[in-house]
Amino acid sequence: MKQDFIEIKDAHQNNLKNINLSIPKHQINVFTGLSGSGKSSLVFDTLAANSRRELNETFPSFTQQYLPKYGSPEVGQIDNLPVAIVIQQKTVGKNPRSTLSTYTGIYSLLRLLFSRVGKPWVGYSDSFSFNLPQGMCEQCQGLGYVDEINPDKLIDYNKSLNEGGITFVSFGPNTWRWKRYAQTGLFDNDKKIKDYSKEELDNLLYAPQQKLKDAAPEWNNSILYEGLIPRIKRSILESREGQHHKKAIAEVVTRKICPTCQGQKLNQKTLSCQIDNKNISDVLALNLDEIMTFLKTITQPLVKDLIRELNNKIQALIDLGLSYLTLNRSTDTLSGGEVQRIKIAKFMNSALVDMLYILDEPSVGLHPHDIELIKKALIKLRDRGNTVVIVEHNPLLIPIADYIFEIGPKAGKEGGEVTFAGTYDEILNSNTLTGKMLKQKLTFPNHRPITKTIDLSDVKIHNLKDVDVKIPLNAQTVISGVAGSGKSSLVEAIKEKLTGPYIDLTQDAVGVNIRSTSATYLDILDTIRKLFAKENKVSRALFSYNGKGRCPLCKGRGVQITNMAFMDPVIQVCEKCQGKRYNDEALSYTYHDKTISDVLELSIADALTFFDDIKEISSKLTNMKRVGLDYLSLGQSLDTLSGGEVQRLKLADQLNNKGAIYLLDEPTAGLHMQDVKVIEELFNNLVSQGNTLIIVEHNLEIMSQADWLIDVGPKAGIYGGRILYTGRPKDSVTAKNSITGKYLSIYNNER
Repeated sequence: MKQDFIEIKDAHQNNLKNINLSIPKHQINVFTGLSGSGKSSLVFDTLAANSRRELNETFPSFTQQYLPKYGSPEVGQIDNLPVAIVIQQKTVGKNPRSTLSTYTGIYSLLRLLFSRVGKPWVGYSDSFSFNLPQGMCEQCQGLGYVDEINPDKLIDYNKSLNEGGITFVSFGPNTWRWKRYAQTGLFDNDKKIKDYSKEELDNLLYAPQQKLKDAAPEWNNSILYEGLIPRIKRSILESREGQHHKKAIAEVVTRKICPTCQGQKLNQKTLSCQIDNKNISDVLALNLDEIMTFLKTITQPLVKDLIRELNNKIQALIDLGLSYLTLNRSTDTLSGGEVQRIKIAKFMNSALVDMLYILDEPSVGLHPHDIELIKKALIKLRDRGNTVVIVEHNPLLIPIADYIFEIGPKAGKEGGEVTFAGTYDEILNSNTLTGKMLKQKLTFPNHRPITKTIDLSDVKIHNLKDVDVKIPLNAQTVISGVAGSGKSSLVEAIKEKLTGPYIDLTQDAVGVNIRSTSATYLDILDTIRKLFAKENKVSRALFSYNGKGRCPLCKGRGVQITNMAFMDPVIQVCEKCQGKRYNDEALSYTYHDKTISDVLELSIADALTFFDDIKEISSKLTNMKRVGLDYLSLGQSLDTLSGGEVQRLKLADQLNNKGAIYLLDEPTAGLHMQDVKVIEELFNNLVSQGNTLIIVEHNLEIMSQADWLIDVGPKAGIYGGRILYTGRPKDSVTAKNSITGKYLSIYNNER
């Protein structure tokens, strides 16, 4: 049969250099290359965006206004393009009512199951929902917990309202929230709160929503009055605004398990209904393996089809290594890797074929053991008649490819070209960067002597089972193990043991938007503005693209965004400033013959030379070079950076330390093998400076270079939580119980 291809012609999105390529259909295609080389620009911003855009345009205009908007990619033409399903490394939202069971649709089936065969009968499916009045616990409203606000943390009793007696954030004097109390006429605004009568204090703190009678003249009678505590619960704790005031909330709120439902979220009538002596909450607390066993006990013909569908959904999750999860697991506690596997599982039993599945580094967050499970899932997707496209760097997953594309040769402006297209065997025999790296074996260097340790004993956090372990100081320790084995729990125990400060580098993305740049993140833009102001004897505000110096047309964004009623927003380079962000007056001044815009267009490498004598700037740029980000420009918007670049950007901000303890969570996530070498050298230098590195990591290269390895397992959840091996990485290869050691050995034997 003739091989079909997706034909891409003249792709020039971001740094892509007019790429033409043919992607084999009904095959597994891997795109690899250095971080920032252009892989995401090609796969997501061009291929996926075009497919989604064209699919959306098949819907009526009325429907299109409610669909996600995808910009028109900069590409000449794409032919033979299937409908794309994109599965990315994105965590699920922070809704406290969202759990694994609700997210996957399994809960709806369980509710139906209990409504049909549960005893005693208590109602239809809705009666088993903790998100609906019919089923939820009345006290906690189906959340399983109650938040108690300490009034003594909200009030300074020695002050009046005018003096700032309400101390909670956003309730200070003359704020609009403060006026909801000061303008009521209920209180003497100059009276100290400690002198309030019981009625006055109750009104201030606990009064329910009500229409005020005889309010002060300045009071708006259309507004309902509400006491401080119910107001904070309703408008801050239970709304999106709570995300902005986490620290303030933590100081005033104590979260407790609901005393009525004991955390089960449902009312007592619903919880009285059981199947095989288990109510629906008991079932949700089981891990997936245990639920499969429970379902086997249900044999009534009435629910035969329901049981089959439940089995299919749950087995797909188990096949992807998620058997340790419980159905009541809150989705906001799931990692990006876990969420991606849950999404993959959703399509394992789909009847749709000839689709284009696009995955963003499905190996991220996975131990080599778990990667074997991902391989089987991807092969199944392909064998059902679909095309699979993966952006991937992991040398354990790349061999699954029927066809490989390398984008390079370098990153940023020096990338954007197809440097290889062919099979796995062909790339091994090529002279490409990826080909050379794939052939390299792991090495075990001479490790540092260990003299001091952090000693943990009898640790029982989460699934850890009376763990005793020593963490070397002034060394690099890697904690390995399959997903869910207890690695993060061990790090949590280490944090509790530490008495001094430590540097906790998480994988959370930096706050990015179109106005945030490398210069703003490194906190050097203000220094650059001062240099321009001093040189030209003008206000430094003139060199802010968010203030006085901004272009009047694009307001300092560098682009113009036109929102179309029934079409994607159109993003164009600002026709007035040509993307420079600044107005004519700001651009009329120079520093060493460069305008402020010229400076922001410099790469980190060039900026290092330009600001060589300004230590306040050059020291931070040097750190960017140390983590391999010197190809970025100072003015590059952070929303254009890849995941690997963001990870290294955060690390660059924390390098000038001696004697510090760094806690890192998969710092190689999203990095090409060559980029891992850069990180590896950086880690070695950090330890040589007298620092301690404690790293949760799955990358075999980083493991092999560590001074100490702690292997947690053997499996996940209740089946994990034990220390399988602790010692030098090279000795783990021959250790009988070390799962990580087994894969270190296999990797070298396959090279």
